[in-house]
Amino acid sequence: MTDPRSRILIVEDDDTMRSGLVDVLELEGYDVVEAADGRAGLERARRGDCDLVLLDVMMPEMTGFDVLKALRAEGCEVPVILLTALGEELDRVRGLELGGDDYVVKPFSLRELIARIRLRLKPRGGATATDTRSASDDRVRVGGATVDLAAHVVERKDARFDLSPKEVGMLRLFFESVGKVISRRDFLDSVWGYETFPTTRTVDTHVLKLRQKIEPDPDKPRYILTVHGAGYKFVHETGRKETTPS
Repeated sequence: MTDPRSRILIVEDDDTMRSGLVDVLELEGYDVVEAADGRAGLERARRGDCDLVLLDVMMPEMTGFDVLKALRAEGCEVPVILLTALGEELDRVRGLELGGDDYVVKPFSLRELIARIRLRLKPRGGATATDTRSASDDRVRVGGATVDLAAHVVERKDARFDLSPKEVGMLRLFFESVGKVISRRDFLDSVWGYETFPTTRTVDTHVLKLRQKIEPDPDKPRYILTVHGAGYKFVHETGRKETTPS
């Protein structure tokens, strides 16, 4: 059974579709709340008590894209799975570029949707959801930089950098797999959670940005290393985590 504390917000203007999803997800053990249009969905999501949002794209007045853009602009990082009848690649890419975590095209398989929901809610490293939230308070020292995963920042003596949600996800995977090779596909599946993401070049781009924020010399990386033909690995002399005092 699913952890009953996992709460899903369904934003869907089709009453029949919304009601059906509520029934199915409640049977799966989720706590489900709902909204019948984009504006109501945005207001409900702003409460910050939902673990995932199922967001219909094609809604009148305020589309799912509009809702997603507003949430991400406000710093809301809740996982969002977009539900839409649009099947064009450009529409899928647009949703991902706006900060969507996954994309399901109607008509979809309920089994597939539930699998994608579980993927987005699945804590990494086998921890419970509570354990994951507690671990997110850790500060990790990497050379002369301090990475604060909870605050999404990297602090150095001479600079301070913000981290995007995807960069935080990549760093979590790096820190959990010190010394191990992580393939680009592993990053896409674990961080983006979208198995058919258009290109693995996006991983390379994010690695370059992380090096610029963490490495003393990004052109000669010491911590985030390229393993040619395989992916990347994070190496660190201690890998020690510094827990922020409560």
